[in-house]
Amino acid sequence: MSKHKLIIVILIMTVFWFACPGKKEPDKKQDNIEAAHWPIFRGDTALTGTTGDKVPDKLSLRWTFKTGGEILSSPVIGSGRVFIGSTDGKVYALHLKDGKKIWEFDAGDDIEASPLLVAGSIYIGSLSGEFFSLNADTGAVLWKYKTEGSIYGSANWVRVPGSQELLVFVGSHDNRMYCFEGASGKLNWTYEIDHYINGAPATDGTLIVFGGCDEKLHIANVVDGKKLGEVGVGSYIPGSAALAGERAYLGHYGNKLVCIDMKNRKIAWEYSDAEHADSFFSSPAVGKEHVVIGSRDGYLHCVNRATGKQAWVFRTRDEVDSSPVIAGNRVVSGSTDGRLYLVDLENGQETWSYEIGAAITGCPAVAGGWIVIGSEDGRVYAFGESL
Repeated sequence: MSKHKLIIVILIMTVFWFACPGKKEPDKKQDNIEAAHWPIFRGDTALTGTTGDKVPDKLSLRWTFKTGGEILSSPVIGSGRVFIGSTDGKVYALHLKDGKKIWEFDAGDDIEASPLLVAGSIYIGSLSGEFFSLNADTGAVLWKYKTEGSIYGSANWVRVPGSQELLVFVGSHDNRMYCFEGASGKLNWTYEIDHYINGAPATDGTLIVFGGCDEKLHIANVVDGKKLGEVGVGSYIPGSAALAGERAYLGHYGNKLVCIDMKNRKIAWEYSDAEHADSFFSSPAVGKEHVVIGSRDGYLHCVNRATGKQAWVFRTRDEVDSSPVIAGNRVVSGSTDGRLYLVDLENGQETWSYEIGAAITGCPAVAGGWIVIGSEDGRVYAFGESL
């Protein structure tokens, strides 16, 4: 083969290589979008508020989406989509890539609860007490159930041990924890306490664990709802407990962060900050060595997970009802001062912040290099790696 012919063959092969769709380099950002997974309030069924996904070093606002009311709900992420509720009474499904609306569902009343995304369905409750199962692709109602009180907390789920049957749990202001068959909506059991249930239940797959305004942490069997124990904490529990090992971590109205030994049904340690004590409406994030929680004193508090000894505090400019997320070596949290913060997990120093300008009370969803959060200005904000 002559030299000129060889050059022509090489050129043709090169053009073919780059023109062939199967040979292109993958779109890394698209891969992140599809892989981003934060399907439940606090990220996992134990409600730990932690993720192994790291937050990019350089973040920028990638898109916003405006709803018709304030957003107190926390977003979830899955299958390249964001799902969130609004006080305009609607549930929204948005593209994670650009925030464009896929569908909306009108629940008929304000929604403050976070959605649950599992097995192709969205589960969410409203302030009228209705609990919905929606098709995650279309927003169509699969089933619904009317409780006798408002639903403020997220639902949770388990697979029945030794079975593929999906169970879904949600608490209500009618003082009951409900367990439904996920596919049919059949009510399996209820567990009644003496006051409101505000937060989401946590589960390790065998136990369902939740706090109430009756000042107790309740522990029940996931299959039949049988009461297994309770631990009094001395004040009402407005948020959700997080589970790690045989311990549960929660904050309460009496200005304390509490660690509970679930096996022995007793308090292992309590933390409070005498210098600027206030109520904990936030739910804690539980990492390998640290527990981080927001307080109405305007601070993020970080303590040693084993001992409850303070590691650091970080001051915002207003109350921190937003539940923080531990993402790698960063803590992500909002504040009612209208800012979203990134804080170094080891030393509590601010590494980045963004001023939204309206109160943030929901929990951020952190996955695949994205941070998504709602604000009381009615907008959803999505942050990603700077382009």
